[in-house]
Amino acid sequence: MSTCHVGFLLLPQFSMLSFTTAVEPMRAANRLSERELYAWRLYAANAEPVSASNGLTLLPDAALETDQWADLVFVCGGLDVHRYCDDAMLRWLHRQAGRGIPVGGIAAGPYVLAQAGLLRGYRCTIHWENLPGFAETFPGIETTENVFEIDRGRYTCSGGTAALDMICYLISKEHGGDLADAISMQFIHDRVRTPGDQQRKVNELQLMRKSPKLASAIRIMASHVEHPLPASEIAARAGVSVRQLERLFRKHEQHTPQRYYLSLRLQHARRLLWQTGMPVMSVALATGFRSQSHFTKCYRERFDITPQRERVASLG
Repeated sequence: MSTCHVGFLLLPQFSMLSFTTAVEPMRAANRLSERELYAWRLYAANAEPVSASNGLTLLPDAALETDQWADLVFVCGGLDVHRYCDDAMLRWLHRQAGRGIPVGGIAAGPYVLAQAGLLRGYRCTIHWENLPGFAETFPGIETTENVFEIDRGRYTCSGGTAALDMICYLISKEHGGDLADAISMQFIHDRVRTPGDQQRKVNELQLMRKSPKLASAIRIMASHVEHPLPASEIAARAGVSVRQLERLFRKHEQHTPQRYYLSLRLQHARRLLWQTGMPVMSVALATGFRSQSHFTKCYRERFDITPQRERVASLG
């Protein structure tokens, strides 16, 4: 059986955890099978060391090349990923995809694939923190909140330990479930998650423990940011009365439902200001405000800074 050659394109500020949880299952596959099932090579925009978001640096094996070594390429992104997409990188990714090899993105890496036009017509995922900006920047791309997605020749992963699940899943398809399970056991990983498993945020888990009805109401709010719903409709969809809804929010969040909803929309607006180049008025409309002046007033009260100044700060 031939060795699968995997190229990792490291962007500055990439997530070290996401990268290592992608590489380590391949190392373990080689050790447990006593064969070189996988080999990997690190790429970067140039041959200089690349700093991860935790400050550690890795030395790439090579700058972007035109060779045909890799059988699979992953883009490893992280903080401020939009700052590191240049034309040479996008052309290189196009060349790899043009060869018919799968290309993937880990953590914020899917943003680069989308910028290169390689996710049109494909289903993908990205870390939940990047999802609002991604969806606004690339509205034509189908995104999910799953831990990872495999759609034909596109492999996208939300990051963190989800990279371990994705690689183990690929190993199971190529070399059998027994090997993938053995690798998972090596890393004290209870089970290999599948593409159908969703990302679960800590606050969602905490909310479920507090009150499933409250968690349901907040999920409804989060899915209706651009066109906010009245409290009566949120309560009806969550299966409670308006009075019960108000009691749940006062008890567990120390806010009225309306105040919590406004804060949720403003947090969403803040992510859009940092993750996209959308005009401030467009951000206001995307988060349910009908005038920029009202948006600015609410934003300043919440964050003690205007959206305009926040945008300047996001540009460094």
